[in-house]
Amino acid sequence: MTRKEIIKHLQKFFSIEELVCDHTLKQWGDRSWQFLDTDYMHCLLVIRRDILQLPMVCNHGESHQRGLRCNLCQICKDKTDQDQLYLSTHRFGKGGDHTIKGMTAEQARTRIKEQKHLLPCPIRMEKGVNWLHFDVLDQYGTDDKIIEF
Repeated sequence: MTRKEIIKHLQKFFSIEELVCDHTLKQWGDRSWQFLDTDYMHCLLVIRRDILQLPMVCNHGESHQRGLRCNLCQICKDKTDQDQLYLSTHRFGKGGDHTIKGMTAEQARTRIKEQKHLLPCPIRMEKGVNWLHFDVLDQYGTDDKIIEF
């Protein structure tokens, strides 16, 4: 599936406003899709459409830093310790935090693990949180389809 096809299918489930921060949306509008990683979007499509088959929400209400985050986002600005790198996958358009309607985050993680063969590439999932964070950061030294951190 090409990048354009992935975006076209993904737009059936998500608007760009749900996937990028307000700063990016204000400056780039619908062109903000360009900042989202292709593998991330493909995995998001497969997780939403084929694995979970339930509505998912990224940015919503007052929370607009759950998808792509730019350098102006407060979460990024709060990382002011010069000794602390902030290399979050959110900054690179490779990850996001999602809430699934009708399913807990733990149930979602379990279902994704059960159907990991459907994923187009390996993913990482954050464990022990009440949202579904997944990203497509390449993991050196492992061939596991899902890494939990």
